Amino acid sequence: MAGDSFALIAVPLLILHATGSVAQMGLLTGVSGVASVTAGVFAGVLVDRFDRRTLLIVCDLVRFVLYAVIPLAWLAGPRIWLLYVVLPLASAVGMVFQVAYVTAVRGLVGDEKVTEANGKLYSTAAAAGILGPMLAGAVAGWVGLTAAIAINAVSFAVSAIGISLIRLSRHAPAPAAERDRPWRELVAGAVFLWRQPVLRVLTILLSVFIFMTLGLTDIVIYRLKHDLEQPDSVVGVVLGVGAVGTMLGALVVARVRRKLGFGPAWIGAHAIAGLAIVGIGFAGSVWGVAAIMACYLACVSVAGICSMSLRQQVTPDHLLGRVTSAFWTIHFALGPVGAAALTWGAARFGSTPVFVFAGAGCLLLAVIALATPVRQRHPERPV
Repeated sequence: MAGDSFALIAVPLLILHATGSVAQMGLLTGVSGVASVTAGVFAGVLVDRFDRRTLLIVCDLVRFVLYAVIPLAWLAGPRIWLLYVVLPLASAVGMVFQVAYVTAVRGLVGDEKVTEANGKLYSTAAAAGILGPMLAGAVAGWVGLTAAIAINAVSFAVSAIGISLIRLSRHAPAPAAERDRPWRELVAGAVFLWRQPVLRVLTILLSVFIFMTLGLTDIVIYRLKHDLEQPDSVVGVVLGVGAVGTMLGALVVARVRRKLGFGPAWIGAHAIAGLAIVGIGFAGSVWGVAAIMACYLACVSVAGICSMSLRQQVTPDHLLGRVTSAFWTIHFALGPVGAAALTWGAARFGSTPVFVFAGAGCLLLAVIALATPVRQRHPERPV
């Protein structure tokens, strides 16, 4: 996560410095999103068929090689086309890693503690993300953007070594009927999502949410660089402060869900997140943007951990990889379009109207959720 913080800042800045175009930033985010969605169609089958720990290690090593190519190629001068090859591939492999990672958690801690475990994992990742963006901004300013990407590459090698020291229990195989019919195995996750009322509505609402928010980091960077005329190091500080919000949200999510229940926690978090997005558009200072960004990411953390934990709790283990994969595939399907649209809107109309549009959309999703099964306090309990 600390290494990813370097790429989160270095890649958009690398494009902005080389092309001067925020639209190019959004286009690359969109292309990477398409690759992630495509990989998600098959990731669940891989995760449910093969050893999950081995998949995690292989995904890390592949991404180590992919990101290492960028600084090596940049020695001969900017190669924007290379980013359109490397980053989509890295996103596709990252989707497989994400699905395998999510499925491994329940096997380690059990159903009762899955929300608390996810909160702890998110909070430690966010803690790494606090220092990471600050260091990334400093490295980008002192040594160069490609050096920051090189650090991200090395982080995947370190991660692979760490995962090799963890022992995961073997998961139950899929029923023979599914393995004999590949098409059934491929769509089993989507079928489960559709038949489970709360997961069905959550998947639809979150797909719209990602359309509104996937490109927000690019827009925040654009606002800091273009509207507020800040250097690269300040961009790193702002995103680092935002990561504090992610950590705080992860630390309190288990308590919030126990006290309020799933529905109120999820809906409330999205409503506050919508207001925060609008606020970023009107914040006139760097610290204002940083503080509101932290609030927004805290709410996203609470809502995201709640929904992921619910999927882990209600899904049979032999289906968990495919359900996770189907969710992420559907969830991100509109994301690339949204990222391209938001960055185009920022270039055409300015960043403030884009923040207002995205924030209002998130508020509307929270209102809609009040009229659906998502409002239940304990949807994880069997009827």
